[in-house]
Amino acid sequence: MRLSLLLMAFGGSLVQSSVVPSWSVGGVTPDLPLILTALIALRRGPEAGCLVGFAAGLLQDATGGGLLGVQALSRALAGFAMGLLPGRLWVGHPLVQIPSLMLLTVAEGFLRFGLLQLFHFPASFGELLVHVILPQFSRRRSITDLPARPACSRSRPCTR
Repeated sequence: MRLSLLLMAFGGSLVQSSVVPSWSVGGVTPDLPLILTALIALRRGPEAGCLVGFAAGLLQDATGGGLLGVQALSRALAGFAMGLLPGRLWVGHPLVQIPSLMLLTVAEGFLRFGLLQLFHFPASFGELLVHVILPQFSRRRSITDLPARPACSRSRPCTR
């Protein structure tokens, strides 16, 4: 099971660095490793979410060229926190999953900013909020607003 989780984290990070940049809208791309971390944490618990978040964050740190370990730590903590929700909330419903993912995006951005400030990173909070957190938040909101069922086709007619 742990190997499959690590393979999912590796696959999500590989897709994030190779395919997802072509999906950018207004310079903002969806963060697939964070979405993968949240979904696995909701389905399998805090330990699995922490493991996948750490692995995906470490792979993103290694390919991104920034400080090694910042995204790994913030994604691991985000995956652990998201994994604690199933005992407290009814996470099977999309009205819980979508706001939780959006809240996780903002919280992970704030946590990453705090970690970068420990290393005296020269970015202000306003720049991070305007150029990183809010665009990811709005992009993630538009992705999660997509319909859950596939579109109608000849083989599957619409039922209304």
